[in-house]
This record gives sequence, structure tokens and C-alpha cells, in this order.
Amino acid sequence: MSVDRTQVLRAAAALLARKSTSTMDEVARAAGIGRATLHRHFAGRDALVRALEAMGIEEFEAALDAARLDDGPADEAVRRLIAQSEANAQLLAFLVTENQLFEGDQVNEGWARLDARVSDVFKRGQEEGVFRIDLSPAWLTEALYGLISSCAWAVMDGRVAAKDFPFMITELLLGGARRSVEK
Repeated sequence: MSVDRTQVLRAAAALLARKSTSTMDEVARAAGIGRATLHRHFAGRDALVRALEAMGIEEFEAALDAARLDDGPADEAVRRLIAQSEANAQLLAFLVTENQLFEGDQVNEGWARLDARVSDVFKRGQEEGVFRIDLSPAWLTEALYGLISSCAWAVMDGRVAAKDFPFMITELLLGGARRSVEK
């Protein structure tokens, strides 16, 4: 029987997003395969997490592309990015908190590239006078990741309706990031 690696990764991502401490046995069961089959594809948890990281980077990059970050005002680009991120929010939530991805001073160049793209839209918003200049683009980027992750967990736990995902993140992030106009 042929095993679809992407299907195994998706099952692992869904499980690990709900329970990050899941064992390889639990991951194999969730994917509908035996542990030996899982180990033929991923030598261990580290290899599985690295494969999930690569998938997460690819999917988040696709969300960035679909959000057309360079089109229109920066705050509208952020709204589009949040909406595009919803489909993969659970995987992003897992990856953001998975400490094995951040070893010492090494940062995966894929994450660095994604961070730069997101930071650039916040920087552009500051230059447009839309976003506050006392909040760094790097901080706004981290805040965005944190809000996406927190909302993904709240949706998974049933504390928040999935339909409210983009609204809640957008309102909280942009409400705090927008520059107020003094009257």
C-alpha cells in the first residue's frame, strides 16, 4: 500500500495542533498507518516536525502571495493576510510554539523570509501613516503570529466560533496598531 506523505503530514499537523505532546504512535494512528510505516517516512519526531515546518512555510508563503500584500493600503493587505492565514492557522499555531524549530541563534531562512515579508507590510503601513510608529514592524509581525495562533487554539477548543476568526484578529490587531488621528 502506498502512503501519501502529504496526507500523513496533514494528519500529524491536525493532531499536533490539538495535542503538541502526541507520541509518534499517536501520530501514526491519526494518519491511519503503522508506526513502522511512519518511521520509514520520518526517522523520528524531529524529522516529522522539520517536515511540518517545511509544509508550514510553504503554506504560509502561499497565503502571503494570495493576500497580495503589495496591493492597496497596508491595513487592507493585513486584513487579506489574516483571511488567507485561516486555513492553515492550526499548523502555524503548532509551529510557532514548537521550540525545536528555534535552536540557538539559527533561524530557518524560510521563516526569516516570511517574517521579512510580513514586517514589510507593517513598515509600509507606518510610512503611509496608517500604523503607529512606536510599535516596530518586527513586534507587529510577532503580534500577528500570536493572535493567529491564539485564535486557532480558541477555535479548536470551541471557545470561539470559526466564523469569527478573521474578524477578531483583525479588530484586535488593527485596533491597536492603527495610528489615531488627533482632533
